[in-house]
Amino acid sequence: MLIAQPETDETSFVYGDPLPDAPDLAPPGPYEVGVRTLEVVHPQQLDIANAKEGEVSTYDRPLKLEIWYPARIPDGEIALTEYTDVLGRPNDEERPLVPFTFSGRALRDAEPDRVDQPYPLIIVSHGYPGSRYLMTYLTENLASKGYVVVAIDHTESTHSDQGPFASTLMNRPLDILFVLEEMAKFAKQDSGNFLSGWVDTNNTAIIGYSMGGYGVLNVAGAGYSAQLATVFNQMTEGSKAIQARTADAPALAAAPDERIKAVVAFAPWGMARGAWDSTGLAGLRIPTFFIAGDQDDISGYEDGIKAIYEGAKNTDRYLLTYLNARHNVAPNPPPAVVIGSEAYYNDFMHYAEPAWDLRRMNNINQHFVTAFLGIRLKGLDYGPYLNVSEQSNGETWKGFKPRTSVGLELRKAKKQ
Repeated sequence: MLIAQPETDETSFVYGDPLPDAPDLAPPGPYEVGVRTLEVVHPQQLDIANAKEGEVSTYDRPLKLEIWYPARIPDGEIALTEYTDVLGRPNDEERPLVPFTFSGRALRDAEPDRVDQPYPLIIVSHGYPGSRYLMTYLTENLASKGYVVVAIDHTESTHSDQGPFASTLMNRPLDILFVLEEMAKFAKQDSGNFLSGWVDTNNTAIIGYSMGGYGVLNVAGAGYSAQLATVFNQMTEGSKAIQARTADAPALAAAPDERIKAVVAFAPWGMARGAWDSTGLAGLRIPTFFIAGDQDDISGYEDGIKAIYEGAKNTDRYLLTYLNARHNVAPNPPPAVVIGSEAYYNDFMHYAEPAWDLRRMNNINQHFVTAFLGIRLKGLDYGPYLNVSEQSNGETWKGFKPRTSVGLELRKAKKQ
């Protein structure tokens, strides 16, 4: 059964629209936005979800991708689309899966706005569980600013197919790296794909939230700890597969993929649970922008995200902190259908932030991610937006309207 949603037109509020107090870089850019869905298959991957007694077979791992891009919108058409996700959990009688829809500011299958200079690429990895639609306020916004943005549905880790945690532990970085390779193939002049010739995969950023943050940090060179390898071994009754992504493994000892120029990690999971140590964090060598809540009770803050920021000494990095926020600093606001619903209270809390308006957080995220990626991928003069005082309460940060830069901290550190 599909839960009906209010009808939306161009004047209705859509996730990501700028509020009156949105900072300078939050509003959409100059491009209209198109969106398409692609399906790819990563062949011969380890079937971690079905590992038993250390025996792991292989399977062809399907991944669904959503791609937002600068587009040409025909006269008379409006760039609006409808996304479908689900509430509940698989095989949970008390919270059965129920689809819901929400609107986005993009036109389905629109003609790309091809230009002489290819657009940089951004790859987005959701939380556990999550979906490729978890951060449409940000994916659409970045596409409007001249990026091709690809969000992954991580198999066995989505709202609709949540599987064993061990699969997420193993597959997050592998999915991201595979999608980068697939995008590089699609971008070739003779690929026959709609992306052919106008995507610059040599100029890529990766964005991850929670378990997506765990994945992007590993792709950027931060090797997992021996403690995580031991836990993974126990989860899978003996598999050692994750050792290929630990700090002492050849893949992590080598330099990170040189095509990746920037990392954004929202509330990355793992440090408070022993997934990282100083040796592994020393491998992070790509400039990184961390975003966290100082009351995060999932990833941890002092012993979690802040500790990762402090331990990543071999790269330039930032840490934007929402004071009094918990873990949900990255997603869209809660779907309208869960507001006031006792049955789906847990789904509401999967999105909501108790002390913050998520629409405002979305705008602030848009502002800072735009600044960071604009510098790293486009060479734009956005440095002043990041060179602000550490505490926002004392003086109004650049780009913020008077009296609105409150409740935030921005730390900065250079590689040592």
